[in-house]
Amino acid sequence: MSEKYKKEIVQHIIRNLLDIQLLRIIESEPTWGYKIKKQVETEFNIKLRHGALYPTLNNLEIKGFVVSRKQQKDGRARKVYTITADGKTYLRTYYSILQGQLNGDSPQL
Repeated sequence: MSEKYKKEIVQHIIRNLLDIQLLRIIESEPTWGYKIKKQVETEFNIKLRHGALYPTLNNLEIKGFVVSRKQQKDGRARKVYTITADGKTYLRTYYSILQGQLNGDSPQL
């Protein structure tokens, strides 16, 4: 893989498919916004603004792809997100379409 283009492509994917990336992170374990932000920044070397993260999480919750619950930790309340069955289905559909694209298939709508 060409390191020259790797960072640019990863950043492009994260910025343009933020909802998919957030679902991938939440699928691995229930988590909260700040932890997601730090994980994206560490793993992908991308500054994830609160103004992009929280509206996307809220939208995923409105669509029924994640659910949140309040959790107390060291006297602080945080919103912990968990992926739903619909969220997993959405993610699997994305993977299927992506795999088809990699195989040279035309997406079927």
